[in-house]
This record gives sequence, structure tokens and C-alpha cells, in this order.
Amino acid sequence: MVTAHSPSLSLMAYQVLARKWRPSNFSQLVGQEHVSQSLIHALQHDRLHHAYLFTGTRGVGKTTVARILAKAINCENLQDSNPCGACPVCLDFEQGRFMDLIEVDAASRTKVEDTRDLLDNAQYAPNQGRYKVYLIDEVHMLSGHSFNALLKTLEEPPPHVKFLLATTDPHKIPVTVLSRCLQFNLKRLLPEQIERQMSFILGEEQISFDPAAIKLLSRAADGSMRDGLSLLDQAIVYGSGSVSLVDVTGMLGTVAQQPIDEILRALAKQDGKGILAKIAEVAELTPDFADILQQMLRVLHRVALLQQLPDFVDHEFDQQLLIELAQALLPEDVQLFYQIGLIGQRDLDLAPDPRSGFEMVLLRMLAFRPRTAGAQTLAAPAASQAVKTAPSPTSVAKPAVQSSSRPDEALVAQPAPTPTDPHVPHSEQGLQADNWNQIITALQIGGRTRELANNCILDGIDDNVCRLLIDPGFQRVGTIAEEKLRDALQKYYGRPLKLQIAPQISQQMTPALEQQKAREDRQQAAVDAINNDPNVQALRDEFDARILPGSIEPLN
Repeated sequence: MVTAHSPSLSLMAYQVLARKWRPSNFSQLVGQEHVSQSLIHALQHDRLHHAYLFTGTRGVGKTTVARILAKAINCENLQDSNPCGACPVCLDFEQGRFMDLIEVDAASRTKVEDTRDLLDNAQYAPNQGRYKVYLIDEVHMLSGHSFNALLKTLEEPPPHVKFLLATTDPHKIPVTVLSRCLQFNLKRLLPEQIERQMSFILGEEQISFDPAAIKLLSRAADGSMRDGLSLLDQAIVYGSGSVSLVDVTGMLGTVAQQPIDEILRALAKQDGKGILAKIAEVAELTPDFADILQQMLRVLHRVALLQQLPDFVDHEFDQQLLIELAQALLPEDVQLFYQIGLIGQRDLDLAPDPRSGFEMVLLRMLAFRPRTAGAQTLAAPAASQAVKTAPSPTSVAKPAVQSSSRPDEALVAQPAPTPTDPHVPHSEQGLQADNWNQIITALQIGGRTRELANNCILDGIDDNVCRLLIDPGFQRVGTIAEEKLRDALQKYYGRPLKLQIAPQISQQMTPALEQQKAREDRQQAAVDAINNDPNVQALRDEFDARILPGSIEPLN
């Protein structure tokens, strides 16, 4: 290979990194352990399927895995289920002379005649190895008739034939073919996996490199090792034998991580002037603003993870930066910024130019971020705070009571008198009608019994009888509820009491009506607070926005 350390080699001897460092056994595969382990076990126990299908995106190793498997099943001296690399079969494989490997690119041979010609020799025994291997790449490109011809052989394959199929689009393969194959899905590689492999290769090649540049290249590879090594080849040539961050940045037309960090820090401080100044500085490098926005989203994603999982560690980004942003930003802000950035990335191509589109995304993050300290909502913070703190009209005059079957959910302004307190007489004069709320709470009743009590008014109580008035329009909930209410009153007062419930229209509001009015008042206060909020009015004026009916609810 031509490097700064080997100037004597001719250009004709150059071999691209993706081919030179292509794995030759299962141990050298990167990021596909779930596939290699399964194949190794099949080789160890001699349980080889007659047809394998390897799927996955470009450059993740589909054809490489198929070639390793083809070599392994024919190798004369397996070493820990890996091809030995020294026997005649392995040597012929490496030099492309193994006669029993029939490798076909289905994209160039889609006709049924090609497939029939290919499979005509399947009946004959292999020449060199134990198996005749058909490796069909991009098998989904075959025509329907070609698939039918292939299916005939897959249904009754000769014992000496193995089919290894590879595709990026398994959905285009007929289910009749899929059902006869053992399918393995190869994963997209993580940036850190590509980064480690690049660093290893550069170390073996004795090429100096900047770790930050390798990190940038590994992200640009987008999960494909082959694409990553092609970019690495390009970076070596671009940098005249070394890989530096400045060269990689210029080659990719993007920016390093540092400007991203500074933009996010300025965003956390709501420093609009600083954000625009940094964008102007970055614009001089002719960057890909879509890529910058994508990197910002990746950082925000890590920040959100760190906020939910304090022990989260990410080796791709600066951990100190993530901690700093996680402490400076509210989780709501992170979610808001991420959502705005995600939508902005989609609309970036619609902007007059990429820079202005990117600037508008950042300005939108600033404009819609809540400015109230400690705000817990994303939009219209002032209105939200007003709704949250708006007092209920009944909260001063009467204790707030929730209709609930759980006594611990009831909110009581003052504790109700208990029968164990000798200083509190339980007389009709001491418990007037407006104390019925407190009595209901102290009775610890729920369900239909509480519903009955909430729709009554206390008319009076003495040593023998508790008299209640009920709205004639209220449908009685049955005698069981009345019995439970009587039992609760007797337990509360500590003496036998009769319960008399008489239907009668009263000017006084029942607890149920008071609760309903309190809810309506809180709802109206919430609506008024939203409608009168200056932020909401500005949105109406600038964007002709409107509030959806029924979308406003009080916080308490």
C-alpha cells in the first residue's frame, strides 16, 4: 500500500482499505457477532442449512459473511470453526481460483435463461471442495421467472450444493423462496465500532491520525464499514498520508464538533447574538448545515438520555459537555429543541438558502423556549403559570372537596371534629349546613354512598335523627347506599342515629353542585388566562393561530 512510510511501492500495488482489510474469517468480523456465532455453532455441530439469506443495508458485510461461510464449509483444516487460510482450498479462495464457488451478481443476470444456465450444473459433484456453493448477490433483482427456476432447485437441492443469497431488500423476494432459507439480518454498525476498526487499521498501516477526525469519519459512514473505509481512503489521500481533523472537515464539507458544542452552549444560555455569530463563523467553511443540525440532534438525544439515566455514559461525545447541557437545560427544553430541530431538518430544503434555514431553526428554538424560571410547560408559559396559580372562587370560603372513592384524595382545609374530642359538641348548632362537606370527608365513604351524600344538604341533626334534603331531580341510588351512609354517621358520632332523607328543592347548593361550579370556575379561569396571555396573542397576530376548542384544561 502507498503511504508516507512506503514511497517505494508503485501505484499499481495499491489496494483500497476496504479490500485489503476485508475479513477472511469469523473472528475478524466487526459488529455481527450474532451472525458469526450462529454460523460457528452450525459448523461445530455439522448442522448446515442448504440455503442461507443474508440481509442488511449496504456495506455491513453480507457478501463477506457469505464468502467466509463458503470457505469454511470447504476448508480442509478448520481452526476453531474458522477457515485455516493455509490449505489449498483457502488459498484458492483468496486468489479467486476456487472452481466450486459460483458467484453471481443478480443485478446483471436477471433473465430466466441466465438462472437456468447457472443451475444446470448444480446436479454435478463439486470439483475441489466438499460443496458446490452458489453465492447470489442482490438476489432481489431476479425476475419472477428466475425466482421460479431457483425455487425448483431450492425445494429439492442436491446434497452437495449450498445456496448463499445476499440482498439489501428482502421484501422483494417471494415468500416461497424466503421460507426455504435460513435468514440472518446484519446490523448497521455503530459509530464507535467503525471508529475502533479505523483506528486499528491506521495503526497497522502506520499512518498518523487525529482521533477527532476518525470520530467524524465514523459518523459520516452512516453504519457502513465499507463506506467508512472508502472515506478513510479518501481522507488519507486528501491529507497527503495523514488524517487530520482540518482535512477531514474540509473534505466532508462539514464542521468539527467544537462549533456544535458552542452553539448548544449559547442556546442553553439563550444567547441569540452568540448563536448568530457562531453560525456566521461556521458559514465561512461552506458547511453542510443539514449535517450540523443532525449532529445537534444527536447531542440533544444523548442529553435527554443523561437526564433520565444519570449513569449514562456515551463515548462518542464529550461527556463533560453532555453533563453541562443536562444541568443547564430543563428536560422540557431538550424535548422542545429536539422536536423543532427534527421538523427543521425536514424543511431545510424549502428555505431560500441552507444558512438562513438553519438560522431560523435556532431562532425558533429561542422564540418558543419558556422564559419563566422553573416553567414546567413548553408553550405559553405565562398563561400556564396563571392557570396554575389562579385561585378557585370557592377556595377561600369553603374547603375544596373532590368527589372520589378514596378518602385520602379529599382535600380538607381544616380537620373535621372527631367524636373522641370532648371539647367539640356534636349538636345541630355546631354542625350547620355549610359544614356538610367536612362531615362527608370525615365519614370516609366512597362510591355510590358518597355520591348520595354529595347530592344532599344537611337540614339538621340531633341526638336521634340526621335529617337530609335531597334534590327531587336526583335519582336515588338505592337503599344500600342509604344504609351505608347511616352506618357511617352512627360510627362517626358514636351513637345510634336514624337517617331521614326528604326530597325538597333548596336554595342552598349541594356539595356536588359546589364542586361542579368550582370546576367550571377553574376552567373559565384557565381559558381567560390563555386568551389574555401576551404570548398567545402574539401567536394569533403573527401566525393567525387559533386555540382548539376543548384543548385548555386547568392544572389543578
